[in-house]
This record gives sequence, structure tokens and C-alpha cells, in this order.
Amino acid sequence: MLELAFSTEDVLRIRFAFSPLWEAVVSVRALRHPADRALHLPWIRRARRALFAARVDIGPLLDLVPTPTHYIPDFLTPPPTTPVPDFAAELAAVRAIAPAEVRAGLQRLGTAAGPFAARLADDPASGLAELADTVTAYWEVALAPDWPRVRGLLEGEIAYRARRLAEGGAYLLFGDLHERVSFADDRLYVRHTHWHTSRSLDGSGLVLVPSVFAWPSVYTISQRPWQPTLLYPPRGIATVWETGTAAGPEALGAVLGRARARLLAELVAPASTTELARRTGLTPGAVSQQLTLLRSAGLVAAHRAGRVVLYARTETADALLAVSASR
Repeated sequence: MLELAFSTEDVLRIRFAFSPLWEAVVSVRALRHPADRALHLPWIRRARRALFAARVDIGPLLDLVPTPTHYIPDFLTPPPTTPVPDFAAELAAVRAIAPAEVRAGLQRLGTAAGPFAARLADDPASGLAELADTVTAYWEVALAPDWPRVRGLLEGEIAYRARRLAEGGAYLLFGDLHERVSFADDRLYVRHTHWHTSRSLDGSGLVLVPSVFAWPSVYTISQRPWQPTLLYPPRGIATVWETGTAAGPEALGAVLGRARARLLAELVAPASTTELARRTGLTPGAVSQQLTLLRSAGLVAAHRAGRVVLYARTETADALLAVSASR
């Protein structure tokens, strides 16, 4: 169990981000143990074929993400410093990690580390350069083709969490975040099997990082000097690899129209027009038209996230779907 004590300042310093680097590192677990990550099987099959065809050697990365994975070296996944980190900038930060931090992370990893770890400990600078090159090749082949759909889900999750924090503070924010996470008496509790510690955040706040490949687990960084970080699966994770046409509630479709009912059913988490078109099989133009009608009826709200507009169900739409499902 990890226990983090919050002060008022720590609550004010809660921030949100997502990280391409985190996705790359944590996805290695799915590749190594598909049985534990069955949700990601469509991606696993594609990624394995692509990596084999491109002859990408990810040995250094595999050595630092052993199985079973009780610890991933913090220098491999530093907390993101901006809400939407640039992948190249994240890798540049990894290349610049101090040798002492590298060796400390390897020491915590212990005997689980593979042969690359010895080379990395002997010469951290060249080892980190090799590691960054490995992660880059892995990203370009296995993850970059799917990044737009993953990013859309992560942006929607951040919009949802920010709204929860604004509406009800930390208690509402963490209330439905993950079954292993709870907040009570100004303390955040994260249930870990192999990690038991408590600490005060001391005004450093917390970074919340939604991650598709974190599913079904949660990951944390709590060791100094890093900013405390919580990695967790976003809402709507079950839709990330779906293709084809989704069906909406039949009774609601008879009233609203099948296309609009289908779109409401898909908005378990906020999503963009492009993402909704991919999931439902409708054209982007048709999706945009139906969303405009749903907004006019007060069933959908729009939120801008950078260059992307995300659509989310309103409380009225949630109530309609709940009543339709109960009947």
C-alpha cells in the first residue's frame, strides 16, 4: 500500500498530463505477457508482426521492464513536465538523466535486470543513448500508427478528470479513478502488492497520467527527487481497439434516431469527431452533423483540448441512457 498525505497546497498542485514515453515503456508488459493484457490483443498481434518485419531489436528495453514487473526504473519514465509532452523531448530528458539516478534505479531493480543493465551502469551516458535509440525505433514501428486513437482517448480522460476536480475537489476526482485508488482524510491510498510506504507530498503535488497500456494496473512514482506521479487506465479503455459499427440502445434509437443513439452510447469517455467516426462506421461529416443536433438538444457538450474538439455526454444524456438500459 502506498499512502500519500496531501496538504491544501498539494491539492492545488494536482496536474494532468499524458506521456508517449510512458505508453511505450508500459506497453512492453503487454507484448511480454498477452494473457495478462487480453484487452490489447489486437494491438499485440499487429505490433509483433510489425517489429518482426522491421527487424527491430528491443532487447535493452526488455531488460529494464522484466516480468513479473514489480518496478520500472524511474529514469526510464520520468514524470511528464507538460500536459502534452513531445516524444522527442521526453527522450532527450532520458538521455540527460544523471549517472547517479541511473545507478540508483538499477540498484532498485536488482537482479531482475537483464544484461543491458550492466553496460548501462558502467557507462550511463552511452547506455542511455542506446536506450533512447531503441525506444525510438520501437515507437515508430509499434506505437506511432495507433497514436492518434490512443491520444484521443487520453485527451478525453484529462477533460473528464479536470471537470471532476473543478466540481468536487480531490474526493470527486479520485472517487471513480481506479478500484485500487481511494482518497480519505486528506490521504491518497494506492494498493500495491509489492510496495508499502507512506510519505507526505510536502507541497510537490501530484501528476495524474492516464495511460492506455497501464490497464488493468496502476503505476506510481513516489521516490525523490521525482514529482509524485500516478499512472492509471482511462475511462472507455474497452473501446480503444474496437473497429466496425457500434449499436445504440434500441428503444432510445427509436426516439432519437439510430445514429444519434449510437453516438451517445459511444461517449462513455469524451471523444473527437474523427474517433467517433472510426468507432461507429459513420462518415466524419455525418458524425459532425449528428453531434450538432445533440448539442442543440442539450445532450452533448463540446470541449477544446489543444487543436482537437472533444464531445462528452451531459448529465441529461447519462440519465436517458440509464433509463433506456433499465427498460
